[in-house]
Amino acid sequence: MTPAGWAAAIAVLLVVMNLASQVIALWRLRRPVQNSALLAALPPVTIVRPVRGIEAFSRETAISGLELNYPHYCTIFCVADAHDPIIPLIEELIGIYGAEKVRLIVGDVPVSANPKLNNCVRGWEAAATDWVILADSNVLMPKDYIQRMLAAWQPATGLVCSTPAGSRPLCIGAEVECAFLNAFQARWQYVGEALGLGFAQGKSMLWNKPFLDANGGIAALGAEIAEDAASTKLVRNTGRQVHLVGQPFEQPLGRRRLRDVVQRQFRWARLRRVTFLPFFALEILSTPFLAAVLAAFGASALGLSVWLAPLLVLLVWYAGDILLSASVGWFLNWRTPLAMLARDIAFPGIWAYAFIGGEVSWRGNAMKIRADGANKLNDARPAASAQAGHDGR
Repeated sequence: MTPAGWAAAIAVLLVVMNLASQVIALWRLRRPVQNSALLAALPPVTIVRPVRGIEAFSRETAISGLELNYPHYCTIFCVADAHDPIIPLIEELIGIYGAEKVRLIVGDVPVSANPKLNNCVRGWEAAATDWVILADSNVLMPKDYIQRMLAAWQPATGLVCSTPAGSRPLCIGAEVECAFLNAFQARWQYVGEALGLGFAQGKSMLWNKPFLDANGGIAALGAEIAEDAASTKLVRNTGRQVHLVGQPFEQPLGRRRLRDVVQRQFRWARLRRVTFLPFFALEILSTPFLAAVLAAFGASALGLSVWLAPLLVLLVWYAGDILLSASVGWFLNWRTPLAMLARDIAFPGIWAYAFIGGEVSWRGNAMKIRADGANKLNDARPAASAQAGHDGR
C-alpha cells in the first residue's frame, strides 16, 4: 500500500472509532436506569459541599441542594476561610431551612496539596450517615439528585460519580467550555464506563463512608493531586468499579473568558498526564486533528481533493457530536459547531503542552504539578484567575 493509502486508511479508522464512541455514549446515556437495592431502601444521606467565594450561580446551586425530594438528608457546607464572602449566604440559608438540614463548618485540614479535598475533611468527619455525597459548589442539583446517585449503585460498585453537563453559556468562551465538557469529556467518560473502565469525577461523588474509611478514609484521596484520580485507583485496587449516573448533572456556566477555559483545560490535561499517562497519551486520537491531516495527505487514495477529504472528516465528526448532544439534551445553538471547532483547534496544543508544562492556576494560586507526586501549592503567589469556588471542576 502506498503512503497515501495508509494515511487514508488510518483516517477512515479514526473516523469510524469516533463514530463508535458516539454510538456507545448515546446507548449508555439512554439506557434505562437499573433497579438498585439502595434506591428501594432510601438510606439517610449527607451531602458535603466545599464552597469558596461568590459565583454567578452560587445562590441557585446552593438552594438546589436544599430542596431535594428525598426524605432523609442533610447538607454540610465547608468553608476554608472564616472571612470568605460566601459565609453570609450560607448563614442565611441555615436560617431559612433550619440547622438540622443545613450546617456550616469553617476551617480546612491540610491532608494534601489539593485545596478542595482539604476543605472537605471536616465535613466528612462530621457526617453521621453511611452514605456521603461530595458535591462541588457549582452543581445544579435536580429534585431527584440523590435518587439518581443511588440508582447507579450496584453490588460491585465502589463509587458513583457524575460528570458535569455544561449549560447556560452567556458568551462564546462558555460555549467552548460546553463543547469540552459535553460531547467531548462526558462522552468519553461514559464510553470508558461502558467498556468497564470507569473513571471517577470529583464533581459529584457518592461514597459508602464505612468503605472509604476502611481504605484510608478521605485522606487517602490525597494520594494523587486530583481526588478523582486517587478515587479511581483506590476503588480499582479494592476490586470494585466506578459507575456513572444515568445522566450527568447540570453545571451552569454563565460567562467564561476563553483564556480561563483553555487554562482550566490545561490544568485538567496536566493532571491526567501525571496520573493516567497511557490513557492520556491516546487522547490526541479523540479529536479530528490527526484524522483531518491524514485525510488531506491520503486524499488521492480516497478519490477526493486535498480540501474535500479533511472537510468531510470534520462534517462527519461534528455531525455525530451534534446528534449525540441533541439526543441527550445537552446545550446546542447555531454557534455550537464553531465552539467545537475552537475546542479541537486548541486541544492538540493543550495536549502537547501538558507533557512539558508544570505550573497551572488552581483556585487563584499558582501550582506546580509534577509526575513524581511532589506537587506544591504556592499560596504566596496568586495567579491571575479570579475564579472563585472550585474553578469549574
